[in-house]
Amino acid sequence: MAKSSQPLRKPVPGRLFAAVKWFSWVELAVFAALLVFWLAPGFDTETMIFGWAHGLGFIALCIAIWVAVLRREAPYTLLAATLTPVGPVGSVIGIELIERRGWGVASSGKTGGRRAEKPV
Repeated sequence: MAKSSQPLRKPVPGRLFAAVKWFSWVELAVFAALLVFWLAPGFDTETMIFGWAHGLGFIALCIAIWVAVLRREAPYTLLAATLTPVGPVGSVIGIELIERRGWGVASSGKTGGRRAEKPV
């Protein structure tokens, strides 16, 4: 087995990452609405509608994050955070940590995630 000269490269957020961020916030809003209708008495139809919307939306969100991980636009830890019991809350928190602290991703500069060499 040949050794690679480079370690695994870190993901660089791209266009799909921006779409995942937007979709995470939408899914969080649907989830919050589901909780409101579920806790309030007499909203059986709304609970069913938002339950289906959340279920299908959450599956679509997980698939979108998985594709972003495969395209190296998101770290795999974002998928792990999404699959926690809190669901879309985990993905929103994960995305905010990635954007604000740079956790698990390389810089999105033109160097492709590598540090630019200083000219000699």
